[in-house]
Amino acid sequence: MRVVAGLLAVTLASTALAQDEREVPYWASISSGQVNMRTGPGEKYPAIWFFQRRDLPIKVVQRYDNWRKVEDPDGVQGWMAVAFLADRRTGMVNSSIPAAIRSGPDADDPVRYRAEPGVVGRLEECNGTRCLIRVGEREGWIDQGDLWGVDPDEVFD
Repeated sequence: MRVVAGLLAVTLASTALAQDEREVPYWASISSGQVNMRTGPGEKYPAIWFFQRRDLPIKVVQRYDNWRKVEDPDGVQGWMAVAFLADRRTGMVNSSIPAAIRSGPDADDPVRYRAEPGVVGRLEECNGTRCLIRVGEREGWIDQGDLWGVDPDEVFD
């Protein structure tokens, strides 16, 4: 049991350290199924939102100790403890109509399926135009402009 607790502490510390090395703003995601967004950086501040959506992408806009000021997909800003944030890249479909998920990264690749606005998936890579997104057991390429959680023209793998 002590080994598990020790590994958890090391993992949380390394996540916080990795997030401290980035310049703000940067993208992160909610790592817990339940987390409060607060009015200030500490548990003494009241919660303004209660999130129950693991992997929801958020933008980190400020740091203070072990707290991050974040912005959610609706533009609401508040503070979350760094322990509830992950470096995992995720995206949320933010188009007004279902977004095409293609079999490949090219515009003429066939559409595999469509994702409704609000669907959240894990981003495997982005090429500046499209991102490879995994939603459950399905994956495919989506236009970066149809996502909240990635900057325009951003490239990563």
